[in-house]
This record gives sequence, structure tokens and C-alpha cells, in this order.
Amino acid sequence: MIRIEAITIAERRSPTRREAAVQEQRAGSETGAPSKLPSHSLPTISLPWLRLFSWYSGRYVRRHFHSLRVSRAIPFAPPAGVPLVIYSNHASWWDPLVGLLLKAEFLPGKNVFAPMDAMALKRYGFFKRLGMFGVEQGSRRGGVQFLRTARTILQQPNHVLWLTPQSRFADARERPVRFKPGIGHLPGMTPEIHFVPVAIEYAFWEERLPEVLVRFGEPYRATREDVSVKSEWWTEFFADRLRETQGELAKQAQHRDPTEFRCLLRGRAGVGGIYDRWRQFKAGWRGKSFQLEHGKL
Repeated sequence: MIRIEAITIAERRSPTRREAAVQEQRAGSETGAPSKLPSHSLPTISLPWLRLFSWYSGRYVRRHFHSLRVSRAIPFAPPAGVPLVIYSNHASWWDPLVGLLLKAEFLPGKNVFAPMDAMALKRYGFFKRLGMFGVEQGSRRGGVQFLRTARTILQQPNHVLWLTPQSRFADARERPVRFKPGIGHLPGMTPEIHFVPVAIEYAFWEERLPEVLVRFGEPYRATREDVSVKSEWWTEFFADRLRETQGELAKQAQHRDPTEFRCLLRGRAGVGGIYDRWRQFKAGWRGKSFQLEHGKL
């Protein structure tokens, strides 16, 4: 498992030019106090509603995908007693459903909150019961709303803030990875925050239906001293971390080796209908076992 609680960039590996720059910025900047943003009210998460929607998400994903697989390369173990920021790419409409399934598996007992366009949240108010909070898009007021709510979330050790900083649908192979500036203001907001990148990709392997592939990246532990580094630097730093994680997931997707992944959910296989019934009949006639999957999955 990853020793997340004690890891810093400098301890983990030899610094890159970007990582070395943060040390220079810290040394050359006066350590300032975090922004005195007032606390902001949070949506009330309904556990029955959350369980129901998570069950529905699992059922819906099973119907439309062959599997949901998580890379074994970097096992994810959330730290105890520390607020967490998870930031992922935004590949498709399916991302929130996948996020709910990952939350149920890896973050039980945690309260997960995520920003959503304020106008859309007015139309679909039930998302508030799942932890969504409204943010006005493309305005200074919206940025202040986000930071106030983020500060309130990150003050509690059992809270998780889940972000898609691209703030739009973007192809998983799009480069460079560009983030909106909000995430760059979070380091140093509270005494300690852990940031974890998550790459999500939808790939066709050997079945009619696609695979959902997920990979967690290496975590970064932010402390109070990180507030002295410019927010623009942090925004690019986190974007680079997600890009690296996406690149490694892309390699695994091309390998098509299911042993590199842990299967979290298995959906439909085969072609379906008369063709699969005929295949099953032929296998039974020949005294062989019937395998619904076409490949080695």
C-alpha cells in the first residue's frame, strides 16, 4: 500500500525542474495566512438516497459496459483523519456514475462533495442529496462560491472534495491537460490536504461492450507552507500529475491485459440473442463448457 501520510514530493523521488521550483518559491516568498474566506453551508447528503442511486448506477453500468476495472499499479488507500481532494479527467457523461461506484468501494464512511453548474443543479435538485453543490460558471462570484465551499469541506477530516478541473468534456488523449484555476487555490487552505489524481478511460477490448478503466495516481500531501506558492503553479502541477496518470493508464489500455487490473464490476458479455444461444447449444452438443466472453477476459 502507498505510505501516503508521510510522503512529500522531495521525499518520494528526485525532483523535476517543476518540483524544484516549488522549493525556490517557498524560500523566496513570505509565508502568508490562508484566505480568510467565511464558511459556507454544505448540502445535506441523504444516505438512503445515496445508496439507492449508487445501486442504480451499478445496475446501469452493468447494462452498458463489459466491466469496471481499476489498475493494480498504485493501490489506493485514503488517509485516516485527513481531508482529501480527488481530481479526475472528464471523459464522458458516465463519469459521475463511475465516481459513485468508486466512492462506494474506496471511500465508505466518507462524505464526498462535488461542484456542479448552478443552473443545472436548479434543474436537477436531487443531486444536492448526493453531495453536489452549485457553482456559477465563468464569473468571479462563482469562483468565490467554490472557494468558500471548498474551505468548509476541507475543514473536516472525513470529507472528500471530488473535482473535474477541466470543467468540460475532454478526450482522454487530449494534450496538454488544462485545468481551471480553482484547484490551484486549495493547497495550504487547511493544515493538511491530500491530493490524488484519478484517470478514467473508456476502451473497447475484445467484447461488444466497452471497458471502464481507472487508475489512481500518486498522492501529494499539502501543508500550510504550500500557501506561499502561487496558485498558477499549483494548477499546472496538478494538471501534470493527472497527465502522467492518464499516460500510464493509456499504456495499460493498449496492453489489454486484465491481470493488470482489479475487476470491480462485471457487466454484459457476448453478442446476445440468437447468436449466443446457438454458441451455447453447439458447446453443449460437443460436451464443452460454454464461455460467453470472446476473449481471455
